[in-house]
Amino acid sequence: MTFDKEKILHYCNHVSKNTLMETLNIKYTDAGEDFLVATMPVNPSVHQPMGLLHGGASVALAESVGSAASMIYVNSEVSEVRGIEISANHLKAKRDGIVTATAKIVHKGRSIHLWEIRITDENNNLISLCKLTNMVLPKRKSENK
Repeated sequence: MTFDKEKILHYCNHVSKNTLMETLNIKYTDAGEDFLVATMPVNPSVHQPMGLLHGGASVALAESVGSAASMIYVNSEVSEVRGIEISANHLKAKRDGIVTATAKIVHKGRSIHLWEIRITDENNNLISLCKLTNMVLPKRKSENK
């Protein structure tokens, strides 16, 4: 399979319509054969009551980019991906601007993918460091067909 960055980014952004990714304004911006990048604006819609980026919003960004990255590696005709574990260390507060999540593959097995997701700000300061484990499953037949 030939790697097509623009096709992957278009697909990731397209399937995000009417989902949490659209609600959080997550945009997929870069891709490579072993990474995927997405951005999210930091504003009151993703703040906790103290006016800081909510850790849950950071985790949602991390899981979104890591899960989408796993989809790059599987044949979506026969397989689907499910996140089974995520952990996050929030290292720096953020009040406004943009955060960027970069998912890099740590382990790409047939049934398990492990991703490291680094969330940074505009100055490349590390905001959160996350680890996501995805399971690759046989695709279920749709019950709606």
